[in-house]
Amino acid sequence: MSENSALGTSSHARPLIRAGSVPFAAESAATRCPSCGGADVRGFYRVANVPAHSCLMFSTRQAALEFPRGDIELGFCRGCGFIGNVRFDPALERYSPAYEETQAYSPRFLRFLDEVWDDQIARFELGPGMTALEIGCGKGEFLVGLCERSGCAGIGLDPGYRPERTRTSAAERIEFIRDFYGPKYSHLHADYVCCRHTLEHIAPVLDFVRLVRETIGERRHVNVFFELPDMERVLQQGAFWDIYYEHCSYFTRGSLARLFRSAGFDVHRLYKTYDDQYLMLEAQPAARPTDALLPQENDLATVTSLVARFERQVKGRLESLSDALARHRDRGHRLAIWGSGSKCVSLVSALALGPELVAVVDVNPHKHGKFLAGSGLEIVSPDALRTLRPEVVLVMNSIYSDEIRHDLAARSLHPELIAL
Repeated sequence: MSENSALGTSSHARPLIRAGSVPFAAESAATRCPSCGGADVRGFYRVANVPAHSCLMFSTRQAALEFPRGDIELGFCRGCGFIGNVRFDPALERYSPAYEETQAYSPRFLRFLDEVWDDQIARFELGPGMTALEIGCGKGEFLVGLCERSGCAGIGLDPGYRPERTRTSAAERIEFIRDFYGPKYSHLHADYVCCRHTLEHIAPVLDFVRLVRETIGERRHVNVFFELPDMERVLQQGAFWDIYYEHCSYFTRGSLARLFRSAGFDVHRLYKTYDDQYLMLEAQPAARPTDALLPQENDLATVTSLVARFERQVKGRLESLSDALARHRDRGHRLAIWGSGSKCVSLVSALALGPELVAVVDVNPHKHGKFLAGSGLEIVSPDALRTLRPEVVLVMNSIYSDEIRHDLAARSLHPELIAL
């Protein structure tokens, strides 16, 4: 995945990561799996004192530095494969319109949305007279595109929705509710229910999916589509930067399917996309819990093995990236990070970057002039690099490498890219 074989963290850094494959001690925040209720939960990865939010935008450096922190202690359920942060405290969360999660300023991501829109509309024959419900709709881009292209009506729920950003010919068919999804919205009926990059933020995952099932009731024709990060890839690659406080729940194909089947869904399709970074599930309501039918669901042995070696994978990543950054530091090279989202906050929390870090860049204009939680680093426009002229750019997601290289070249910049 990387353009540079030197990935990981610096030997000159002070990584905050502590890992170990040991049972949870009695003082652990939870001992039962929130996905299946099982008690065979084992700890395997810990990170102390990390920012409790990654995508919350702060107007001052001081506010970013003072934002609450929490601990991560990942536990692996050996019964169902679910992975979650047993130290997660929802009281630290501050979801609001200041939460800036949209990726819709990236041409590569917009192409991906095009593919998902076309696929979902064709697969489920969405059209006029139908209603789509999106739980956790963010700024509304996905729901708006779905309604524009299909002609269906839409309902979106998210406390971070910003109405001033919605400009669409389908506005009269879409209702946005600035709130969390919960039992009080069980009256919202739809023919299609989608939930993208939200389930990983939910701690009581079984309760959440059961609520979705109860909301659907006896309307068996309703199609359900969930999209979330794929944990198998994170485990395979030792991608510690993809683990952060906001994400308290992590799934592979098998654990996700087991959750939905136990909650009363029949899983019809289970697959990965976006360079295998995202996990997709399609299901319909069933009368009772269903049995596993798809070959992708049989992954418990594989995931158990990946969890056992995750500590070594992370250590290798830390060492190789450390060495790469140390070489550039010794040469006096200036470093910029491209991508100010959760991956960046997680990585910065694990590295001791000094004056060699000249900028944190993002293409989203709503982030410019804001400050990263924990580090207090300011987020700047790509145009700032014309003056700063870094020799090295650390790309937080390799899937954007081509468009980033193009953007840099358009500004007559040709730094070395190190892509995660």
